[in-house]
Amino acid sequence: MNKQITDTILMIRPVKFHGNEETVENNYYQKTIKGLTRSQIQIKAETEFDGLVDKLKSKRINVIVVNDTEQPVTPDSIFPNNWISFHNDGDVMLYPMFAKNRRVERRIDIINQLRDSFIVNTVEDLSNWELEDKFLEGTGSMILDRINHIAYAVISDRTHQEVLIDFCKRKKYKPVSFHSLQTVGKERLPIYHTNVMMCLGEEFAVICLAAIDDENERSIVSKSLIENRKEIIEIDESQNGNFAGNMLQVSNSSKQRYIAMSDTAFKCLHSDQIEKLEKHGEIIHSNLNTIETLGGGSARCMMAEIFLPRK
Repeated sequence: MNKQITDTILMIRPVKFHGNEETVENNYYQKTIKGLTRSQIQIKAETEFDGLVDKLKSKRINVIVVNDTEQPVTPDSIFPNNWISFHNDGDVMLYPMFAKNRRVERRIDIINQLRDSFIVNTVEDLSNWELEDKFLEGTGSMILDRINHIAYAVISDRTHQEVLIDFCKRKKYKPVSFHSLQTVGKERLPIYHTNVMMCLGEEFAVICLAAIDDENERSIVSKSLIENRKEIIEIDESQNGNFAGNMLQVSNSSKQRYIAMSDTAFKCLHSDQIEKLEKHGEIIHSNLNTIETLGGGSARCMMAEIFLPRK
């Protein structure tokens, strides 16, 4: 049976975290931090990573932590949901990545480790699309409605329509693609990943509708969410820029619901938004300042949900 949320997630503990020069050209959430050495940045990232893991585990959410490797150097390995996704039919999907130094994040040894506890039937690899410079960065590029088999996707340099359609044909999903923009200086430029402006839970959707400039596309997305009985919790563009769209609903082994996000995201939410969210689960928030600033991603990006059947 399909489930929208899981009680088990994969997280990759960083070894050499730092700002990725290959991703900054289209990730406008990435910034710099002056006055810190690489080793100081790594220590801060480790502390933030461990803090989130501890909070999740304290709620009896199953967190499988795998350490990154020293070589090759993968500064963004802390965001595994971009290269892999796990499905309840035993399928594992591997994805084509925009940045060349992110492609080496794909690790078969992790999949083999999971085989000890989970059923893996098929590993489907979409990375050949990289030969055509076309990409689809996992559940960063797509927000999956796993119950209704809908894939919401913002088209960008990292999310190409052809690859989205390939995924949807393989997994029998309906694509709902659209364009989402953010203000950078005096320009409106594409948002690089769907999961920074949208989150989908069992019965709710957090979304920055103001980032969808095209009225027809905005209407199509809203209608789809409403038809599939999702309560729309709208965030504004300022909140979107503070990672309020980058959250994830999870459960624990007792079926209790939680919504994980960063301190930055939580602090920018209004009281009425918090009240709406809390109907769907207790909020877990943690300090991810260094990871957010240098990596341009937040809590949801750090968690790859495992829906594989258990042995």
